[in-house]
Amino acid sequence: MFSFLDKFSSPVKAMLILTFFGIIGSALVAVSYTVTKAQIAANERAVLTHHLAVLVPDNLHDNDLLSDSLQVTDAQALGIAEPVTVYRARYQGLPVAIILNVVAPDGYSGKIYLLVAIAYDGTLLGVRVVSHQETPGLGDGIEERHSNWILSFAGKSLINPLENDWKVKRDGGVFDQFSGATITPRAVVKAVHHALQYYWEQRERLFL
Repeated sequence: MFSFLDKFSSPVKAMLILTFFGIIGSALVAVSYTVTKAQIAANERAVLTHHLAVLVPDNLHDNDLLSDSLQVTDAQALGIAEPVTVYRARYQGLPVAIILNVVAPDGYSGKIYLLVAIAYDGTLLGVRVVSHQETPGLGDGIEERHSNWILSFAGKSLINPLENDWKVKRDGGVFDQFSGATITPRAVVKAVHHALQYYWEQRERLFL
């Protein structure tokens, strides 16, 4: 290439060299982005698969949760205006559970993304935090790796506790809050409660 440039004046040479390296640089960035994006997607899928297996163990269903899914939209109940994915667990064709993607829009530092697993009878199988931006050492107590707080939802339903008790204790409910951080658990409790209400209203349609 550089012998080819000998026929051009110095300014033109410089421009062509810069253009060449600019194209090479852009190509490298594009390749790196593609590889990174694929790796991020693979990591996210692995995390999702793990959460689904924990919330609805394999012995409770015989279908592929990732394949047996649908998109639903309900900004008020699910906390986000965009469509979200619902995963359906079945055993021998019969409905077993639903795993809802839910957003608590009013966390202390922004949205908190959750997976909420609900058995067919309306009892919570569990809740897991997918992502959040809450304050480390305070709001991150919603993560299982930092505390057992998120595990307290298992076994709860719309009648256990009753309607007025679906709040943190500071607001007169039954759920613990964190020392110095009430906003985060309050947001999660409200989002899970809304998810249960949505499930009960839409249960038959969700399993179609």
